[in-house]
Amino acid sequence: MDFLNYAFMQRALLAAVLVGVTAPAVGIYLVQRRQALMGDGIGHVAMTGVGLGFLLSWSPVWMATAVSVLGSVLMELIRWYGRTRGDIALAMLFYGGMAGGVMFINLAPGGSNANLTSYLFGSLSTVSQSDVTAICLLAAFVVLVTLGLRRQLFAVSQDEEFARVTGLPVRALNLLTAVTAAVTVTVAMRVVGLLLVSALMVVPVAAAQQLSRSFAATFAIAVAIGVTVTISGTITSYYQDVPPGATIVLLTIAAFLALTALATPLARRRARAAAAAHPAGDPAECAVPATRGAGDAAAV
Repeated sequence: MDFLNYAFMQRALLAAVLVGVTAPAVGIYLVQRRQALMGDGIGHVAMTGVGLGFLLSWSPVWMATAVSVLGSVLMELIRWYGRTRGDIALAMLFYGGMAGGVMFINLAPGGSNANLTSYLFGSLSTVSQSDVTAICLLAAFVVLVTLGLRRQLFAVSQDEEFARVTGLPVRALNLLTAVTAAVTVTVAMRVVGLLLVSALMVVPVAAAQQLSRSFAATFAIAVAIGVTVTISGTITSYYQDVPPGATIVLLTIAAFLALTALATPLARRRARAAAAAHPAGDPAECAVPATRGAGDAAAV
């Protein structure tokens, strides 16, 4: 536990815990909406914000937040109105974000591509007190949205048309989800890195789904996995002198593989038990299935 004697490790661990909570909390809605790679796209756009922060001598975290939010809103507008050319517009937005980040940081006084490394792949020693303050404020926003509006966000993620019929402001909730994802990317970039943050938003959710189909249980398990791997990856990075972002992502994938291996025989056992309980010709097989999403909605 000697690493706790160092201020930079205390800051890094606090940031890691916040990332472990916020990334899966937003990721579960992105997975439900089949937008698993949205975080990756926002990460590309956020590079422009980091570059602008260096160029204008402002906080790269706050500048990346502003640019990411703008980029996420543009992504939603393209999704609504882009139609046939939407994928091309998104590609230009993503690659333009990367190019803008590289260009701006090289134009900054004393700037070089080396300054981007800690933002692209994460770095323990560069998490400053001001970064921690920004991360805490942004993480609080993410938690308030993902928990406070979980029923509404779940409904929109499951079926936009049904949510619209029930009177929910679908477009506003979609925009809020996109903005929350953008904020999460900037929360995570100092620990995991912009190029790897999407994995932490998606893989813990996919791992949790191996054990549960309930939304509430999946949410809780995904957050538990996120916190575990971010703390473990941060500590491993300190002792082994390896990049924290890559370490965290590899641990997350390892957790997914382990839970998949554990869940497969359990699923087969449940299937055999169900088959034995309702043999062929059993009237129970003719029962009308429950309305789509009813079980999940009750668990939210």
